[in-house]
Amino acid sequence: VDDIRLPPYPTIKLIVVYRRALSAAAVSVRQCQTPAGINRFDISVMRTYWLLAGLGLLYVCSCSRPPVVASTTDVWAGVPLPVGFPKPTLPADNQLTAERIALGRKLFYEPALSRDSSLSCGSCHQPALAFSDGRVKSIGIEGRQGRRNAPSLANVAYFTAFMREGGVPSLEMQVQVPVQEHEEFDFNILLVAGRLQRMPAYVVLSQNAYGRKPDAFVITRAIAAFERSLISGQSPFDQYLFGGQAAAISEAAKRGYRLFHSQRLSCGSCHSGFLFTNQGFANNGLYEQYEDSGRYRLTQQTEDIGLFKIPSLRQVALTAPYMHDGSLSSLEVVIDHYAGGGKPHPNKSPLIKPFTLSAGEKKDLLAFLHSLTDTAFCANPAFQPPPD
Repeated sequence: VDDIRLPPYPTIKLIVVYRRALSAAAVSVRQCQTPAGINRFDISVMRTYWLLAGLGLLYVCSCSRPPVVASTTDVWAGVPLPVGFPKPTLPADNQLTAERIALGRKLFYEPALSRDSSLSCGSCHQPALAFSDGRVKSIGIEGRQGRRNAPSLANVAYFTAFMREGGVPSLEMQVQVPVQEHEEFDFNILLVAGRLQRMPAYVVLSQNAYGRKPDAFVITRAIAAFERSLISGQSPFDQYLFGGQAAAISEAAKRGYRLFHSQRLSCGSCHSGFLFTNQGFANNGLYEQYEDSGRYRLTQQTEDIGLFKIPSLRQVALTAPYMHDGSLSSLEVVIDHYAGGGKPHPNKSPLIKPFTLSAGEKKDLLAFLHSLTDTAFCANPAFQPPPD
């Protein structure tokens, strides 16, 4: 039945779950024997979590982790929140200020973060593509092939876990991952800090923002501050739903929205709320055998093989190709995958069931998905590389 009541979008009180990377590493090592079919790629994450935990404890989390507190209107340094969006939660030691966002923006586009100074965060997260990169898998220094498709960074201020398997609990910790990954920057956060401390501009900006030199604490927190400012909520669909502008989207998009939330498709079961994601994890039947085992890499539980973080659908028309490995080239192909019910796998979500769409219904669904594109976000001058 497609004629259903559209779901409400209430203000959501978010809970940030802090699971220690050290605990994840310990679990990985205690349960180091893997079942058949899981390759060495899964073993590598154990080393990653150990390194991430050690760096976090020694250099980033130099004191006990402070409690997480809700933000107030005076700590957002001019970052506007769209209608229908709640106030994000901020770490007590990294409240937003204009100085911190400005430093983070400069660092985000700084190639000195990579070993050979050839890549920056902005290399794989480009504003014009909603901070994705349009590649199947990202390319690291020296042309090294990355392991996964680069996700959009829109609205990461609201996310409760990072990486496709959800193993990193904060943006501050996530910043360290590409720096140390062999297929990405292949460097060390301490060596990055040493470089920046020899650059007078960064010394001044760091003192202004955090009252200290540009060390690992500053680098991770400043980039996280900039990333939290990347709020997207001005799409035509937002103007229609929250702004009361009935003509903001086409009639086809309105039909596609109803279809999206219909019992026949149930897309909204996973892609719900103002972010169009429930922030859970699911196996969508992409493969019968997974080369990348997803959440299993973190938990070592066989029921988590092939489970990946459910992405937001905001800006989805700009972030092709799709899935964790970039294996689906277009939204049309994605719809066909779900319509076919996915491939058989013991962990496949029971929500993934075959359905049939007419040609017109498929066009309506695509029209709705395209209505989630926020072009103002992509063109926002505050998000572009800063002037030299």
